[in-house]
Amino acid sequence: QVQLVESGGGLVQAGDSLRLSCAASGRTFSSRATGWFRQSPGKEREFVAGVSWNGRNTYYADSVKGRFTISKDNAKNTVYLQMTNLIPEDTAVYSCAARAGRAGPWRWEEADYWGQGTQVTVSS
Repeated sequence: QVQLVESGGGLVQAGDSLRLSCAASGRTFSSRATGWFRQSPGKEREFVAGVSWNGRNTYYADSVKGRFTISKDNAKNTVYLQMTNLIPEDTAVYSCAARAGRAGPWRWEEADYWGQGTQVTVSS
């Protein structure tokens, strides 16, 4: 069993940076790919970024490419999402999920484990 807990969200201004963390419990986390998803009111959940089980392969949605960086530290059982040059359109609840398989993209329903999410709000 794996439990995922996100942290690092908050209220920032456009152009600022934030780093989200997804801390996992459970030994099998290190053998799974991890993805970050986001959902804002009235919109479908979007796959934002993913990383392979060993951290070597990454995937980014076009909307965040060049601004977000995903990384994985298996020694700490944690996946990070470094977000820079934030824009108001990045405002959403960000959640992490883990599954066996590729870095991305994949659907939320394909995950084996899910976190509860952390709110990110970017003001203009």
